[in-house]
Amino acid sequence: MRYRRLGASDMEISEISLGSWLTYGATVERERGVACVDRAFALWINFFDTANVYGRGAAESFLGEALSGRPRDSYYLATKAYFPMSPLDKGLSARQIRKQSDASLKRLRVDCVDLYQCHRYDKNTPLEETMTALTELVRQGKARYVGFSEWTPQQIQAALDLSGAERFVSSQPEYSMLWRKAEQVIPVCERNGIGQVVWSPLAQGALTGKYQPGQPAPEGSRGAGRDANMMGRFRTDEVLEAVQRLRPIAGDLGLTLPQLALAWVLRQPNVSSAIVGASRPEQLDDNAAASGVALDEDTLTAIDTALGPDVVGP
Repeated sequence: MRYRRLGASDMEISEISLGSWLTYGATVERERGVACVDRAFALWINFFDTANVYGRGAAESFLGEALSGRPRDSYYLATKAYFPMSPLDKGLSARQIRKQSDASLKRLRVDCVDLYQCHRYDKNTPLEETMTALTELVRQGKARYVGFSEWTPQQIQAALDLSGAERFVSSQPEYSMLWRKAEQVIPVCERNGIGQVVWSPLAQGALTGKYQPGQPAPEGSRGAGRDANMMGRFRTDEVLEAVQRLRPIAGDLGLTLPQLALAWVLRQPNVSSAIVGASRPEQLDDNAAASGVALDEDTLTAIDTALGPDVVGP
């Protein structure tokens, strides 16, 4: 496993990190979840990402239990707030940031998270109020650093322009071969010491190659379960046919399709880590092997040619 500095922070995080969206505390039974966390440590993954809204606190509670026996300096822990926890508990007001951060710390069984993130931009709360509350969180020792997910370049710059506010060190955008809109925020992030920790680098599983055009989703897969709608446009036959055209490219390099997809996002220097989900420990073995893989220009051109018009963005 290789490591990269997360923006202007002092955190050296693993190129592959473990997330908990739609898995732990939800669809994955406890024993398998613990086995995945144990395998992550065995593979030297040191960054774990969650959010208060995942399973309405269940994912944080699971990680709090699964990590509780580990030395606190052996991993980095990130969580988020914004989405509704109840009809009245949502957004990024100062009151909500205080309330939700305290609840997250209790579920995670820690006094401080390494990274506290705005899960989205809150248009209903003044930016100054949100940033003041985040700054207070850091000053109180409840978070070491702060970040955001899916903000526009204009929103990022507006936060950076606020005098006295804690500066962001991380951005968490959706980013994959098939979804490249994150490249719109990379320039402002590069200029300001903000690293990308990207989610859905496998395009909701489409880039694993297990979904075949014209065929039903494999039994037990996300595309066959209650989260099938999450795959959205990535489940169309056109996209799945494009993904199949990547197979010989990966094969020539001795890579699996997931490894090729992860190496592709990691080709970008501003990407500090790619978050993967895992319902079985062996999935992490395959994903972690993408760390350190370099793709040359001919390979990148071949990927673009194979995917053609099915790429969205930047």
